[in-house]
Amino acid sequence: MGISSFTRKAVGEVFKEIAEGIERVNFGKKIKVGLTTLGSEHGIRELVKGGELAQQDPDIEVILIGPRIQNTPLETVETGECEEDLHKKMEELLQNNTIDACVTMHYNFPLGVSTVGKVVTPGRGKEMFIATTTGTSSTDRIEAMVKNALYGIAVARASGIQQPTIGVLNVDGARRVEKILKQLAQNGYEITFGESIRHDGGCVMRGNDLLSGTPDVMVTDSLTGNILIKVFSAFTTGGNYESLGYGYGPGVGKGFNKIINIISRASGAPVIAKAIRFAADMVKGELLKLKEYEINNAEKAGLSRLLQDIEKEEVEKKDVTPPPAKPVTQEISGIDIMELDRAVRVLWKNGIFAKTGMGCTGPVILTAPEDYERAKELLKDYIA
Repeated sequence: MGISSFTRKAVGEVFKEIAEGIERVNFGKKIKVGLTTLGSEHGIRELVKGGELAQQDPDIEVILIGPRIQNTPLETVETGECEEDLHKKMEELLQNNTIDACVTMHYNFPLGVSTVGKVVTPGRGKEMFIATTTGTSSTDRIEAMVKNALYGIAVARASGIQQPTIGVLNVDGARRVEKILKQLAQNGYEITFGESIRHDGGCVMRGNDLLSGTPDVMVTDSLTGNILIKVFSAFTTGGNYESLGYGYGPGVGKGFNKIINIISRASGAPVIAKAIRFAADMVKGELLKLKEYEINNAEKAGLSRLLQDIEKEEVEKKDVTPPPAKPVTQEISGIDIMELDRAVRVLWKNGIFAKTGMGCTGPVILTAPEDYERAKELLKDYIA
């Protein structure tokens, strides 16, 4: 027996009320995300398609910034036809709160600001933040990576992960970064270290951990991070079309008060849509407040002092010269290869001649027999 017209009408009214209630409860005011429409290697239509996909989320309104586009339901704020015009208009719209965030390409962030990207790792299908992917947190590599860790934590927490796990990718300076981050933790800064899936564990991560998404936040330098996110985004397409992930992420830095997410000229519509979603999530998660909170807490735990120690070491490094050479036959093992040169300079500074070498089980430092015990004592912080 069919449903009567009265019943059909009643059911329709109920569904309408439910839909209106869901919109009121869950979504409220829509988050307005700008999208600049020039610069893509795939053309304006690919950008617009990404914007239209993103606006299917009921809590997002996408506003195009650029030349007038035909046949799209998206609102457009018209500008001139060069990227500089688009970025000026974008900054104006952010300043006057016409938009809450923006997604763009090739934006020049000030020194001290870099972007935290988000990828989906192929090994486990897990989302992972890469800190960082563009921009420059500091001109000093170690300082930059330490700050990148703070920025990554802030973005992860703004995304809803209360205690994100941190891993430091095994690139130049990783052990120094690990040491500083652990000193911050000892001084009261809240940080949770991840554990590598490799047998030897630890929070210094290998390529295997990249593929599996071992930590929530993988800390690296921006150049390496930029390469990684390009590979993660386009490894299924041959490289010319980025189809996976959420883009290069929001720019984060002390005092930077805008949410501007970066995509690549090679980003396709699926990535553009997710980058817009990522930007909206940063608005909802109050990234601008959270990153200042993380930076301030790290400062209370001695961040500035620890970073100043790096500067002192760089000055001292230039002044250190090796003592007179002598035969070296004793091996000191267990020192990470990324720390060998720095460990040798520590010995030189203390009047011990030493050289690096390769032993049966890996890299070693070579000293004279009479210097061996004292050298081991001086290097105890470096020996695993």
